[in-house]
Amino acid sequence: MFHTVFAFSSSLSPLVASGDEGMYLFNDLPTQQLKADHDFEPSEDWADHLRLSSVRFNSGGSGSFISSDGLVLTNHHVASDTLHKLSTPERNLIDDGFLATSTDQELKAPDLELNQLVSIEDVTKQVNDAVDSDASAEDAAEQRRAVIARIEKASKDETGLRSDVVTLFGGGKYHLYRYKKYTDVRLVWAPETAAAFFGGDADNFEYPRYNLDATIMRVYEDGKPAKLDHFLKWSRDELTEGELVFVSGNPGRTQRIFTVAALKFLRDDRMPYVLDYLRRKEILMQQFGLEGGEQERRARDELFGIQNSRKAYTGMLAGLQNPKTIATKRGREDRLLQAISEDESMQALASAWEDIERIQAENREMLGKTVSLRSTLFEIAMQIVLLTAEDAKPDEERLKGYTDSARESLLQRLLSPAPVYADLEQVKLADELSRQIESRGAEDALIVEILRGRGPRERAAELVTGTQLADVAARQALIDGGLAAVLASDDAMIELARTVESEYRRLRKRNEEIEERERQAYAKITQATTAIEGTGGYPDATFTLRLAFGTVKGYQEGGQYVEPFTNFAGAYQHGMDHAGQKDFDLPKSWMENKAAVDLDTQLNFVCTADIIGGNSGSPVVNRDGELVGLIFDGNIQSLTSDYVYSDEQGRAVSVSGVGILEALRSIYGAGDLADSIGK
Repeated sequence: MFHTVFAFSSSLSPLVASGDEGMYLFNDLPTQQLKADHDFEPSEDWADHLRLSSVRFNSGGSGSFISSDGLVLTNHHVASDTLHKLSTPERNLIDDGFLATSTDQELKAPDLELNQLVSIEDVTKQVNDAVDSDASAEDAAEQRRAVIARIEKASKDETGLRSDVVTLFGGGKYHLYRYKKYTDVRLVWAPETAAAFFGGDADNFEYPRYNLDATIMRVYEDGKPAKLDHFLKWSRDELTEGELVFVSGNPGRTQRIFTVAALKFLRDDRMPYVLDYLRRKEILMQQFGLEGGEQERRARDELFGIQNSRKAYTGMLAGLQNPKTIATKRGREDRLLQAISEDESMQALASAWEDIERIQAENREMLGKTVSLRSTLFEIAMQIVLLTAEDAKPDEERLKGYTDSARESLLQRLLSPAPVYADLEQVKLADELSRQIESRGAEDALIVEILRGRGPRERAAELVTGTQLADVAARQALIDGGLAAVLASDDAMIELARTVESEYRRLRKRNEEIEERERQAYAKITQATTAIEGTGGYPDATFTLRLAFGTVKGYQEGGQYVEPFTNFAGAYQHGMDHAGQKDFDLPKSWMENKAAVDLDTQLNFVCTADIIGGNSGSPVVNRDGELVGLIFDGNIQSLTSDYVYSDEQGRAVSVSGVGILEALRSIYGAGDLADSIGK
């Protein structure tokens, strides 16, 4: 299933689609292609309704409104962060699931924000006019950041909506996305993890699948269930093979426009580094969980995310290590460069590919250089230190994420009442300090200052016991007190954040300079590509709302045809086939209610829609805009989609809409909830 710990920065450019390829902007849908290939013409009302019925989760993922009184559908694994934060030793929502039989039983998420995309505005000219043509990369980055901050602030002040300027086509376009935010989000229903992640890591990214990876929440306004004009009707009909479907979601990051040199850096340097990190953290979380049942519960959500990312990156790396991937990219690159060489007016653009290749050496040099420590308490401290320092500056000079337009979302995260576990924090922080020593050297001046004569474990214990930041009131006091309060604080974690602040800013500035030069180079590649191949296509993914489409379709694997559908009967049989393996034990609720289940009901299905991490929780709709499924994964063959799309075997995997309804009624006794869906 799609969930990542890391996201690569992505320079974007127009991508010419083939087959059902494409993650399209809602203000630039492929209407002609849909008409030609599928005899379907989406109306403006159809597209607007789908856009306004879709939401983005700030925890990473997508969802949709499914009732007029605020119900929201997403994946269990998208909601797992919230389930983990709401769990206690006495109430384990991850293992046991949850069902609220009335609104007063619904559980409020501590720090969840849902974004509904209200409007899109092209602000390309405003951004480009503010950047001097002869500016250095460092100056250009500052000028671009400043004008984007001004645009976002003006928009938020005028509309009250969250306002984000999104970079598209490598800086070829800039769009202003305005979102309505929902910050009062409550849990309504979640199945047991044994049902949502049935088959465990062994089945992850595989197919056939038999997962009920779904959760239902509700958004509130003014303390009451929100009244919604736009929500998805729910189809009660099963899908048929060959049926056209659409996916409305927020794909995270793709690198399909990356040059061969950039892909080689990912293959040979970046991805092996990330995988080494993930394997290390996986062992760390496993060892912590072995200390006891409560430790296992505390580490479970983070361990799941790490394992999921490790398997995803393993698949993505395998795709890059396949010579065909690079050969395909090189073929297109060679054709572009040949066409450029034959057109005198474009020959100067060829230098962009050389620029990208030179930049990879700098990316290689910067790999692993960081002072950010992956610990909740440290991250809180670092953000408070940065926030109070940035508040003293004019808005347009502040770091991205610390401007006025971003403040509400930042404070919601910083002041989250979610529990922080000192024992887990201590283990994580000790390992992060060890990593810093390995990276920078034990005698590095900054390391010496950080450790203060202690070993990593001793220093981590000292830091965790010496901070008050687990207390929300302590965080609030520092934020309210501003820079003076932070500078006067003797909180151990705040002192650590102040110690590394200068190096953090130096490294961030260096990375932003490199990213600006990449942006400028890819903008030239965009210009050349558009001139040679035309203006059609779509930009790389940016964790903003896109529309994908495809057909329900099986595929050939190992000489056999893989059917597009699975059903409840298959789930029970799959469990029997793996009897004795813990991850294949269906929960008690499924076993006790088996006789009531219509075993022929569709449970999961695959389609050719173009998706990637971030699409998890996306609604799948039919031609009538009715919900027919819920994206939760891609098969193993789809993991190369970061770089190249193929529908030969790559498939998006969904929970069937009729399967969710059948489970609610027959397994979970949630008939009233099922009846309210789509109304």
